[in-house]
Amino acid sequence: MKNKYNWSVLLGAAFLMASSAIGPGFLTQTAVFTQQLGASFAFVILLSIVLDAIAQLNIWRIIAVADKPAQDIANKVFPGLGYFISFLVFLGGLAFNIGNIAGAGLGLNVLFGISVGQGAVISAIMAIGIFIYREAGKAMDLFAKCMGLIKILLALFIAYTSSPPLAEAALRSVNPTQFSFTAVLTIVGGTVGGYITFSGAHRLLDARQTGIANLGAVNKGALSAIGLASVMRLLLFIAALGVVSKGFTLDAGNPAASVFKLASGEIGYKIFGVVIWAAGISSVVGSAYTSISFIKSFHPLILKFNRAIIIGFITVSCVIFILIGKPVKVLLTVGAINGFILPIALGVMLVAAYRTKIIASYKQPLWLTLTGWGVVLTMVWMSYGTILQMINGE
Repeated sequence: MKNKYNWSVLLGAAFLMASSAIGPGFLTQTAVFTQQLGASFAFVILLSIVLDAIAQLNIWRIIAVADKPAQDIANKVFPGLGYFISFLVFLGGLAFNIGNIAGAGLGLNVLFGISVGQGAVISAIMAIGIFIYREAGKAMDLFAKCMGLIKILLALFIAYTSSPPLAEAALRSVNPTQFSFTAVLTIVGGTVGGYITFSGAHRLLDARQTGIANLGAVNKGALSAIGLASVMRLLLFIAALGVVSKGFTLDAGNPAASVFKLASGEIGYKIFGVVIWAAGISSVVGSAYTSISFIKSFHPLILKFNRAIIIGFITVSCVIFILIGKPVKVLLTVGAINGFILPIALGVMLVAAYRTKIIASYKQPLWLTLTGWGVVLTMVWMSYGTILQMINGE
C-alpha cells in the first residue's frame, strides 16, 4: 500500500510540474512561434525537450538527495544567494500568476459569456478552495492530474481536426529552415524556468519522497513531468501548424484561440475555453504553491501560516489583474525572464552536487554534470542572443 501511495505522490508531483508549465502563456507562446517559424518550430521543441530533461533531472535529484528546498541549498553554496534566487522566483511567479488568473478568467468568458474579470474572481476562489481543504497536498495532486488529462485529450482532438503536415514537421525537426534564440529561451523558460521545475521537486520534498534510496522514483517523476509538458507542446504545435499551413493568419490579440477556432469552428472555440481555463487555474495552483515554498523556510511564521500566505498570494494576483487588466505581453516576457533565471538556478544546483556538507555521500553521475553545465552555457549563450535580437528589433 505504501508503494502505491508513493507512486501517487510521484505522479502528482509530475502533473503539478507539467500543469505549472502548461499555463496560458504556454498556449500563447506555442501559437506565436508556430506562426513565426512554421514547421521549423519542431526543431526548437525537440531541442527544448533535451535541455528541459537535463535541467529537470539535475535539479530534482540534487533537491531529493540534499533533502532541502532550493533556496536553502543555494544559501549553503553561497550565503545570501538563496534569498536572491527566491526573490527572482517569487517575482516571476507573481507575474506569471497574474497571467494565469487572466487566462482562467478568459476561459470562463468564452464558455459562459461572463466578463473576464468575473471569471478571474471565480477561478481564484476555486483555486483558494484547494488550499482551504485540510489535505491540501492530496487535493492539489488530484486536481493537477485531472486538469492535465483534460488539456491533453482536448488538444489531441484539435490537433487531429486541423490536419497538420506531419511529414514536413518531422523533417524540419532535424533540418530546420529557420531558427530563433528567443523561441528556444522562451520555450525552455516556459517549461523548466523560474519556479516551474521546482514545483514538482518541492512537492516531493513536502511529501518526504527524498533521499538516495528514492532516486530511481525521482528520475521517473522528473522525466514523466517533461514528457507530459512536451506531449502538450507537440499537440498544440501540430494543431497550430495545420491551421497556419492552410494559409490562415492567427489573430494577434489571441493567437491560441485562433488555432482552436480555425481548426474546429465554434466547437473548437468552446474547447479553447475549457483548455485555457484548465491551463490557467492549474497554473495558479502550481505557481502559488511553489512561489511560497521558496520563502517558507526563511521564518517559522511563514511555515506556520503557509496555506494562509498561499491564499493571500492568489488573492493579490487576482486583485492586480482586476486593477491592471490584460497581461498579454507579460506572458511572453516572463517566459523569457524565466529562461534567464534557469542558468543561475541550475548552476547553483550543479555546484551543490559536489559539496559533501549538502549532499553527504551522494556521487553525482559525471554525464549529468557535464550535460547540466552544457545546458547552463547554452542558456547563457541564448540569453545573449535574445538580448541582441531585442536590441536589433528582430
